[in-house]
Amino acid sequence: MADVHSKEVRSYNMSRIKGKNTKLEMLVRKFLHAHGFRYRLHIKDLPGKPDIVLPKYKTVIFVHGCFWHGHEGCKYPLRLKQELMKN
Repeated sequence: MADVHSKEVRSYNMSRIKGKNTKLEMLVRKFLHAHGFRYRLHIKDLPGKPDIVLPKYKTVIFVHGCFWHGHEGCKYPLRLKQELMKN
């Protein structure tokens, strides 16, 4: 499938997609902190570089937003799917 954008435009678009400290991730972090959980962020030594690590509980949390994974009733993946079908 040919790309509809030039290399420069595609690079610019992809540079704007955040990988860390997204709004959803910040919401999860605020919730955890408010409920007394202490955590570390983006540990590079662990497989997959999890967003949040709870060392005391030996637990990791990956926060995935709607753009990539979606959820039931979400309007954003539908838009992405339509764009892919159009090309």
